[in-house]
Amino acid sequence: MNLTSDMAAVITGGGSGLGEATARHLASFGVKVAIFDVDVAQGESVAQDIGGLFCPVDVTDPEALKRGFEAARKAHGQERILVACAGIAPAQKTVSRGVPHDAALFSKTIAINLQGTFFAASQSAAGMAEAQGFGADVARGVIVMTASVAGMEGQIGQAAYGASKAGVIGLTLPMARDLAPKGIRVVTIAPGLFETPMLLGLPDDVRASLGQQVPYPSRLARPQEYASLVESIVTNDMLNGTVIRLDGAIRLAPS
Repeated sequence: MNLTSDMAAVITGGGSGLGEATARHLASFGVKVAIFDVDVAQGESVAQDIGGLFCPVDVTDPEALKRGFEAARKAHGQERILVACAGIAPAQKTVSRGVPHDAALFSKTIAINLQGTFFAASQSAAGMAEAQGFGADVARGVIVMTASVAGMEGQIGQAAYGASKAGVIGLTLPMARDLAPKGIRVVTIAPGLFETPMLLGLPDDVRASLGQQVPYPSRLARPQEYASLVESIVTNDMLNGTVIRLDGAIRLAPS
């Protein structure tokens, strides 16, 4: 698929971090972008900057997602691109000082990172499947999900986060197989260490130390590099059913 002004996209978690970078990047091609986020101020600000649409959406709520997609499609038409970036990254050990992992925090992490990703993807795919296919491959859309290298090498304190991202990795191939007859592709990006709001809040020396753990290039990755990979996925129709590590060859140590 080509990125053109007659293309529409929905970005969950588009108000900051990887989602914001992706929203801005797609908009630079003329793509009509709708941002779904729970942070109203940040989401509205980004949407205004790029001439897009903001929809206040909690991805764990299927009804809120339904309303968001209805608003986005009314404004921009059927989205052909969904990028699922909404997520949280809490840190808590399975047992700490004799206290078990907080059950509510574990459930919340799974609900946002895994269930929210699937809910958004399935609702978007339902709309894409009813749209007219185009091109020689009769394409109808592409879904890009966001996992993490922690889904493969979760560190100490990342039980909930690692499990949620491993679930997204596990979704990728079966979802791609489900949607292949409908001309919808599914690809997951597994980012490594990125300059996201969470890491940018750390002291400079800590961030520099983290960057030095990356074999090459030895630095934190930039959100724009994630956005550029989204562009490549959208425009390369043979990318489907796979997980792409975007990590500078890092393999996470236990801690």
